[in-house]
Amino acid sequence: MPLSWAWTDFSELSAPADSRHVAGARARRDRRLQSVPSVIADPQSLARLAASLESAHALALDTEFLRSSTYRAQLCLLQIAAAEQAVCVDPLGVDLMPLAPLLTASKALKVMHAARQDIEVMLPAVGMVAPLFDTQVAAALVGMPAQIGYAELVRRVLGQELSKSHTRTDWSARPLSPAQISYALDDVRYLLPLHAHLARELERLGRSAWLQEELAQLSDRETYEARPADAWRRVRGFAALDTARQRLARELAAWRERRAIDRNRPRGWILEDAALREIVLRAPRAIEELATIPGLPAGVVKHCGAEIVKIIRAAGLPDELPRVNLRVRPEPARDALVRKLSAVHQAIAAELALQPEVLATRRDLERLADGERELPVLRGWRRAIIGERLIAAL
Repeated sequence: MPLSWAWTDFSELSAPADSRHVAGARARRDRRLQSVPSVIADPQSLARLAASLESAHALALDTEFLRSSTYRAQLCLLQIAAAEQAVCVDPLGVDLMPLAPLLTASKALKVMHAARQDIEVMLPAVGMVAPLFDTQVAAALVGMPAQIGYAELVRRVLGQELSKSHTRTDWSARPLSPAQISYALDDVRYLLPLHAHLARELERLGRSAWLQEELAQLSDRETYEARPADAWRRVRGFAALDTARQRLARELAAWRERRAIDRNRPRGWILEDAALREIVLRAPRAIEELATIPGLPAGVVKHCGAEIVKIIRAAGLPDELPRVNLRVRPEPARDALVRKLSAVHQAIAAELALQPEVLATRRDLERLADGERELPVLRGWRRAIIGERLIAAL
């Protein structure tokens, strides 16, 4: 398949977005896109792409992937843009390793939006993408919503309206239609002008160093390593349990995570959260008791019952477990302290024109009130900006 490009003059997209300018830019782009590009799916074209991008100072990256029936996401498409060229690469048709030096070792800045999942899915294919600029993280640090979507950010900053017609596309299906390819390329066409705008804003506000701290975790390979021992934290309701049941929750959640990894299946396919919670609450010591848990599929009991009961018995639970009340009202003194911390939190966010959740979450404040100190709000730039004032409020 011959190499083919989609051309976009990014300078058009970063100028003020009055209606005539936006309409003119869109018309010029549409004329250039009348011949929709092919997807690179052969080694020769990929090699030419890599060579053409060697001198780029910045690369815009995005991926399309599937995770509906697997534990590990399946990388289905890689989109790359630099200067005036944007192209799709098909990882189902060609090995991406020739791009690895460009994406992991070159000095070119890699600009992405909400990069965590994209980096995770690219790791097995090319390695750790670096250096990085995440437009979602940067946008939050200049005062936009913490989880602002790419299309909304493009609309706010560049005045462009992006299509949502292929948000539910099966990106593993081939061939991709011209409309799908154009939609996918839109996800990288605007990243470089977004980067230019957000970098200027961060510099103006004196927050560029904040972004570098935020990106350090995204650029750490350990961030993407599966940790079965910590899997229980993603299941709601376990933090309120007694010590014995929390111990069991950790063991069962770790077992489920390891089994999901080994079989490359979603953890919910192994055991749904609701069933996991019921098992932890009831702690059945026999398969017959396990089988009475509402919502627990018979197949789970048949194939995993003995293993689950073995884990429960090995957890060292007392014969008489304490009664569970997951709706315990907070103590008045503790509740008042959380409200006090929340008032400080809201005031600082208003001073900085930031969304409060960018600085700390409600759970952070609750854990702080409970005496915990190993929290994000007490590390890095957040400690100086808000953490010390929260400690003082205690």
